Amino acid sequence: MEIKADLYRVWLSDEANCIVFDGILRLNGGEEYAPIAQILDYAATQGDNMVIDLQELSFLNSSGIHMLSKFVIQQRKQENFQIKIIGSSRVPWQEKSLQSLQRLLPKLIIELR
Repeated sequence: MEIKADLYRVWLSDEANCIVFDGILRLNGGEEYAPIAQILDYAATQGDNMVIDLQELSFLNSSGIHMLSKFVIQQRKQENFQIKIIGSSRVPWQEKSLQSLQRLLPKLIIELR
């Protein structure tokens, strides 16, 4: 599964049920983020854990953060499901935003590289 546009690419890697985000995501609202949310939802059904790799995502607007927040909140219902988000300490927005996601789902693993 892959979504590719001029400024970004999001794909489900074969490796360890990992969704990789690359580029700049400035989509408008939930409708435009729906295909990405579908990839997240699909990956969440493919095992006991998943990885969301944001290391190469240099920008994510508030609509994108909202989409990730909704996804994380939905996973509260899955007792035996583990999500790990890998971010980059080089990308200023990631540390604060990813910590906010962890408040929504305390068992969420955040790894900044």
